Amino acid sequence: MLILQKGFNYSQDGPGNRLVYHLQGCNFACRWCSNADSIPRENPKAKQCSIDEIFDEIMRSRMMFFDGGGVTFTGGEASLQADELIELLKKLKKNSISTCIETNGSSKRLPKIAEYVDYLIVDLKHWDDEIHRKWTFASNETTKKNIEFFLNSGREIHIRIPVINGINDSPQEFAEFFSQFDASNADFEFLAYHEFGKDKWKGDYQIENGFVSPEKIKEFTETFRNYGLKTVTS
Repeated sequence: MLILQKGFNYSQDGPGNRLVYHLQGCNFACRWCSNADSIPRENPKAKQCSIDEIFDEIMRSRMMFFDGGGVTFTGGEASLQADELIELLKKLKKNSISTCIETNGSSKRLPKIAEYVDYLIVDLKHWDDEIHRKWTFASNETTKKNIEFFLNSGREIHIRIPVINGINDSPQEFAEFFSQFDASNADFEFLAYHEFGKDKWKGDYQIENGFVSPEKIKEFTETFRNYGLKTVTS
């Protein structure tokens, strides 16, 4: 597996204290991405590691998985390395290690990957496919189909929406999309835009005035709750 970076994080990438692996490569190129160096499929800073190497490192780290923690695979886009990821997740499940993935939801293989995942985090960047393509250079159709699949399946899913001023800052359309389904097995989190990854971009950074106020996040929260959708913060 091609890994850009790794490290421990508490409660931001799944429950408890987790060992987080950032896998190299992403099929989206979100203009606001905070890990822009993880987008290319190849990166001289990334390291190729065998499944056994990663598994052994995780097993040695078990004492750090407190408060319901474990291991999280994020990106980049973890599902691009689906074969290796599934093999590793199977080994971790057999050894009772809590597993989590953070994904843009665009892989048709995500339902298979999720069979071996305890905590599933999926982002939806925009409800409209045309606008989604403009800002991420990719369609959201498979993401929406996967979200629908998981909502209908009854499995727990954590859905995140990055909120960017002038791009996707209207909560009504998001809430209307999710309210089509029985979302009782889902919770929703709203991530206010930041510029932590601005310096990682090569070329012009194209988001201007993307910041949103606490009042905007509150508007999202109240709108979703009015639709009977559960909201959380981490």
